[in-house]
Amino acid sequence: MSTGLWRERLVTDAEVLKEILHAAIDRRAAIQPAFDLLHGIVDEIFPIGISVCESAKALVLGYRNLSARDALHVAVMQEHGVDRIMSLDGGFDGLPGVQRLGD
Repeated sequence: MSTGLWRERLVTDAEVLKEILHAAIDRRAAIQPAFDLLHGIVDEIFPIGISVCESAKALVLGYRNLSARDALHVAVMQEHGVDRIMSLDGGFDGLPGVQRLGD
């Protein structure tokens, strides 16, 4: 019997880093601490390559209400077999194979 604490593996993608850069552009001193915090809590940051962009394009074309940012996140999830996302963004609701945790 294990007495250690079990925690779920946490992952994100490079788009989240870009979102931090964008949100903090007028608060540049906040960028490094935000990057450090993210690196400190996630186990892996997935890259965004051409195959993910092609998948995101197909998602945007197939789901009228899905934003480009959300499509990138979903495409990364699909590429890496991730089916749950922690987000307050309701744009992920109703997408097949995606379970949003939040609210």
